[in-house]
Amino acid sequence: MLRIHFTAEDLARTRFAAAPDPLWETVLSLHQLRARTGATAFGAWRRTVLPRLDGPLGGQVRMLTTVVPATGGFPDFLTPYTRPELAAGLSAIAATPTDRLRDDIRLLAAARSVPKWLGSIGDGNRDALMSLCAAVRDYHKTALAPYWPRITATVLAERARRARPVLDGGMEALLSSFQPMMRWQYPVLEVEYPRDREVRLEGRGLLLIPSYFCWGKPVALVDPALPQVLVYPAQQDDPGDDRAAPSLDQLLGRTRAAILAALDSGGSTGDLAARTAVSPATASEHLAVLRRAGLATSRRHRNTVAHTITPLGEALIAEAG
Repeated sequence: MLRIHFTAEDLARTRFAAAPDPLWETVLSLHQLRARTGATAFGAWRRTVLPRLDGPLGGQVRMLTTVVPATGGFPDFLTPYTRPELAAGLSAIAATPTDRLRDDIRLLAAARSVPKWLGSIGDGNRDALMSLCAAVRDYHKTALAPYWPRITATVLAERARRARPVLDGGMEALLSSFQPMMRWQYPVLEVEYPRDREVRLEGRGLLLIPSYFCWGKPVALVDPALPQVLVYPAQQDDPGDDRAAPSLDQLLGRTRAAILAALDSGGSTGDLAARTAVSPATASEHLAVLRRAGLATSRRHRNTVAHTITPLGEALIAEAG
């Protein structure tokens, strides 16, 4: 059991990641690549991706699976704090201080034997570290990038789902909403976890990261002194379904789908009506539905209302192609 101890200040500083974290998704996908669980969620992904990882990329994947074992912990330096873009995350890995690398590799070596190249990273071998960064980049490009719209849509839908408890009852209501995966009893959040751990936030707050590839139980950093995150499984309906994604027309109806797509450039009700060849009254009616669904926002400025698409709407367009 993982027990996370909050203060009132920690509750005020607890928040959600704005988007899927590319490094956490990369690391956790390496677990799912070799797992026997989650067949419905990840079976189609495994069947598609595994053949792509043969050839020259195979050596890089073996390098990554050495650092990220099928079970047990992996080094914290692979998942630096809140890096929303892969390039920024890789730069943060490359800039990891030598003492952090040494401590993380030492912990890994205490549980299993590590090859010389990995040990040399802990000794400050920057060439080996850059090779590891290249392996992360190439694996992500092959195994995750083609699925990133789906990953993003799943995570943003989870964020939207968890927003309601916050609006209705604040952060304590949010933490209570995670049952049975987590149990909230102020001031402690108990999380199902492979071993007993105590983490005291001490005013730092907690970053909640919903994840597409996290499966079963949440994941936390090993070092309690680092800025604390809790990665947990985003709810999925059937993310492994390998059938073609439905079109926007099928999801929303032709007119509403056209208005959502037109929102990508923003505009007034009249602008959107003209772009989609409908009356302003019809455009206004569909915009109201899109706003209630969290796909559009509207802001009044003097006598004009400007409409824009939300991140959830963008993710839906990307998912539907």
